[in-house]
Amino acid sequence: MTDLFDHAMKSRMEQEAPLAARMRPRTFDDFIGQEHIIGEGKILRRAIQADRLFSSIIFTGPPGTGKTTLAQLIALNTKAHFETISAVLAGVSELRRVIAEAEERRRLYQQRTILFIDEVHRWNKAQQDALLPQVESGMLTLIGATTENPYFDVIPALVSRSRVFQLEPLTEIQLETIIERAITNKEYGYGNRDIELDANAKAHLLRVSGGDARNLLNAVELAVETTTPDKSGKIHITLLDAQESIQKRAILYDKNGDVHYDTISAFIKSVRGSDPDAALYWLTKMLSAGEDPRFILRRLIVLASEDIGLADPQAMVIASAAATNYEYIGLPEGIYPIVEATLYLATAPKSNSAGAYFKVKQLMEEEGMGQVPIHLMDSNRDAKGFGHGKGYLYPHSFQGHFIPQQYLPNHLVGKQFYNPSDQGYESQIANRLERWRKEQAEGLIKKAKESKHDNDSSNSPRTK
Repeated sequence: MTDLFDHAMKSRMEQEAPLAARMRPRTFDDFIGQEHIIGEGKILRRAIQADRLFSSIIFTGPPGTGKTTLAQLIALNTKAHFETISAVLAGVSELRRVIAEAEERRRLYQQRTILFIDEVHRWNKAQQDALLPQVESGMLTLIGATTENPYFDVIPALVSRSRVFQLEPLTEIQLETIIERAITNKEYGYGNRDIELDANAKAHLLRVSGGDARNLLNAVELAVETTTPDKSGKIHITLLDAQESIQKRAILYDKNGDVHYDTISAFIKSVRGSDPDAALYWLTKMLSAGEDPRFILRRLIVLASEDIGLADPQAMVIASAAATNYEYIGLPEGIYPIVEATLYLATAPKSNSAGAYFKVKQLMEEEGMGQVPIHLMDSNRDAKGFGHGKGYLYPHSFQGHFIPQQYLPNHLVGKQFYNPSDQGYESQIANRLERWRKEQAEGLIKKAKESKHDNDSSNSPRTK
């Protein structure tokens, strides 16, 4: 009797489950998307269908792309015992139970155990370490699912023993197939109801679901279940219904995850690439998702010096002012100085000449640090005893506030690290610097000749 009641309860739960759960594919032919990893003839599909999945695998990708569904397809196609746990709810004690039962199962029945861990990245290092020996010995075949980058959020030892498969967001064409199936399927969908979905309503659902099948089906379910049928029993879903059921695209953004770093990277590269439209797009995504504006402003200040520099010295001023103004104003009005700084930097002339610092740093690491020439040394302490500062020429005492003299260590005389660009204000710097360097080179050559002449004279035989 218990089995009968359990079966009845299971059937009722399946019927009452959300549409997204009811429409989950049960065969590979029903699976939509991810052809690059489970298309006809692909190695993963062949391994699953032949029940030859012996190595551990990790599925990574955005929500609603089929990670859990693929795990369930594996469960349906294997003779191995299939165990499922959630990293959100389960800890080491639950894992120990699974391991003990797997060992008993292997010892008594020679049956393999496949362990599916949803949100595997949520386990800390100690929990993942506890799983490692069983995966390494083959006692457990791991199937991990994560929305994060496993190379960062799963311990390297576990990743190295697994095949990583990346799932992609679904296209609008693929999502349209999913909608059609949900509306027409009589066993699991709404095929027994008379539903009319306006074209613009469908287009809106496809556009704002963000490649997420679960998000899409949840919206369809909400629209169908909350729309009152007309007198003939037809459920007519308009654009307004669709907009209310999925009011806006859920922004996938974890401040500590891949999307965070990928988005700020796209933002900085757009500003660096002088594309204000793209820069505004990525800025809006970050701010809408709750990114800390101070983080964005810090990156803009860095960019102002790294990618614009002296091509437009005002870039640093604007970026710094935006940071100060944001602290003074706060949100929401504080968005304006951030936007202004973004647009200014994106449309400013670009130069990366400040990177000259790293050329000098590399030279010092390779050759060591040179000695300060004696005429550049501090004359306030050792001028009398050691001659420090002797021979230094004070530039302001000369016409144009410039006089050629040596400033680099002896072995680097004539070496150039800074190469100004021809962009914006820096082009004026380039002209001045070219003139100064030419005068300096000529002056140093002249001084070297005079020094050589003096040495030759002092070494020649004296005449009576």
